[in-house]
This record gives sequence, C-alpha cells and structure tokens, in this order.
Amino acid sequence: MEKEKPIYWVGSSLKDLLALPDEVKREVGYQLHRIQNGLEPENWKPFQEAGSGVKEIRIYDEDGTFRVMYVAKFSEKIYVLHAFQKKTQKTNQNDINIAKTRYKAIKNETK
Repeated sequence: MEKEKPIYWVGSSLKDLLALPDEVKREVGYQLHRIQNGLEPENWKPFQEAGSGVKEIRIYDEDGTFRVMYVAKFSEKIYVLHAFQKKTQKTNQNDINIAKTRYKAIKNETK
C-alpha cells in the first residue's frame, strides 16, 4: 500500500472545519482519508472557478449543506483550501474568493 499523502490546512481551513457539526467533521475526515489513498470522495465536483484542479467535497446533513474545497493535484500533499456551510444554492462569492486566494498562495509556494 502506498504511503498516504499528508494534508496541509491552508489559512483557517482547519479551524473552520472544526466549527462544523460533529457528523459533518466525521464525514469530511472519511472523505479526506479516501483522497489520501488515491480515491475520489464519494460526492464531489470540480470547482475550477477557484483554480485548476480544485475540487469540492459535497456533504448534505440534517444541519444543512457543507463544502470542503481542496486540491490534490500536487504530488507532495493535499491542500484543504476552505471548509464552510453553504447557505444558498449558489456558492457565496466570499467563499469563492477565499478559496482562490489560498489557491494562489499554494501555487506560489509550490513553484
């Protein structure tokens, strides 16, 4: 079995995740573990608006709808860009901007 890719939490993404409901945190942990082992999350979609290779894990819970934006295309680690509760059908522009800014920061770091 290959070594799991480490997870790097960008900005306040870990703190933001820890503020979410317990069941959501467990589900995110499971999905991230899948990614660490080279599998896709069970419910995801590309989120190119934030950057090339950015994907979002989609979680639906009795407490609402949640998203975790990450990028795993770099060989050395998985970068979690943002974790948040989605309040409307369309992703809030502020959440998109946070993911974009953090993506740009890691792109500069990996050069």
